[in-house]
Amino acid sequence: MVDIVPADVRSRMMSGIRGTNTKPELLLRKGLHGLGFRFRLHDRSLPGKPDVVFPRYRAVIFAHGCFWHGHDCHLFKWPSTRPEFWQAKIARNRAVDERTHAALAQSGWRQAIVWECAIKGKTRLPLDEVVLACAAWLKSDSRRLEIRGKQG
Repeated sequence: MVDIVPADVRSRMMSGIRGTNTKPELLLRKGLHGLGFRFRLHDRSLPGKPDVVFPRYRAVIFAHGCFWHGHDCHLFKWPSTRPEFWQAKIARNRAVDERTHAALAQSGWRQAIVWECAIKGKTRLPLDEVVLACAAWLKSDSRRLEIRGKQG
């Protein structure tokens, strides 16, 4: 199937997609900062450059976009154009995620993933519920946390 917009327009649209400081990430950071948590952003010294780093708690939070990380939810749909490219791209992203999580775990870092569908879309949870769950996890001894949108 042929793309419905010219290549230069598609390029401009794709360049507008952020890798850092996404809306879900900003909402999480604002909520956690409001609860008194202090953190670093996108620490390049850590595998995967986690979105939010809490050195005091030896914990990181990733705010994953459902499309880019191939999440099994209503926000992820395989594009109909260039399917081979997109399948390879998403598979590569998932492989990088696995290596990143393994390297962080081996280094003793606790990890949380907050999926985009937990913060936006028809399965979203109340934002304060997501923020409070992250805060409770930070204060706990739990190694992992994953927050996704409502099921069903």
